[in-house]
Amino acid sequence: MIASIRTGLRSQKTAAVCSVILFVLFSIAILAPWISPHDPVEVNLALKLHSPTWDYPLGNDHLGRCNLSRLLHGAQVSLGFASLIFISSLLIGLLIGTFSGYKGGAIDLVLMRFCEGVMAFPTLVLVLGLVGLLGPGLPQVVLAMVMVQWVYYARMFRGMVLSLKERNFITAARISGSSHWTIIRRHIIPNVLPPIIVMGTLEIGWAIMDIAAMSFLGLGIQPPSPEWGSMIHEGKSYIRSNPELMLYPGIMILIVVITFNVLGEALSERFGVKRRY
Repeated sequence: MIASIRTGLRSQKTAAVCSVILFVLFSIAILAPWISPHDPVEVNLALKLHSPTWDYPLGNDHLGRCNLSRLLHGAQVSLGFASLIFISSLLIGLLIGTFSGYKGGAIDLVLMRFCEGVMAFPTLVLVLGLVGLLGPGLPQVVLAMVMVQWVYYARMFRGMVLSLKERNFITAARISGSSHWTIIRRHIIPNVLPPIIVMGTLEIGWAIMDIAAMSFLGLGIQPPSPEWGSMIHEGKSYIRSNPELMLYPGIMILIVVITFNVLGEALSERFGVKRRY
């Protein structure tokens, strides 16, 4: 009893600290156009690989661009589009998974066999294949990742709906004359959405790393737009002379991914949600 209380309090504190960190990071991403000291794409070869100064706190890259400004604007891409991928995948998975689990029958069989076929392949391999078909670019990467990620949420929603639709309160709602839409909206979705959102915090970190990986490979955001993965790609040629060009964006990715994962683990312990990996 005491141990469970301590675990719960520790989870609450961890979740609170991570929430504050993420709030700060998202605020920085939103305010990047106003708080950045310089234009992130402005080239000044006179400041090529320049050391940090008061005007350029993190120095300049190989084209004389402000590293700090590019990091701040890169947060918009990494955090913003990772959140977009999560929300889009969640909504599509919610609709298809709920419909499949509630209706059952042949529709459920076909949809779940399709999801299992997609899940049989590594996520990154499928994303690479789709981006190869769609062409390079951040919109194509986002679309490809949504097309792959929604199946995981659909499977989880479907499993929860199957366990809920035979419960007594659902049966009572049917007997009372509630429509299928009313039952789904009032009784099923409110019960399945919170644990999926908790688990989703564990998945946003993967989305950020996948976006960075695509940009590192030259398939994501295209130059000169700043993004953490593309900054690592541009800095790899100077890893010996100026390793900070790779270190700065790498640290940002590390901080964000660890924070999301620690928050997700804390929430999953509190609510008893298991991650899919």
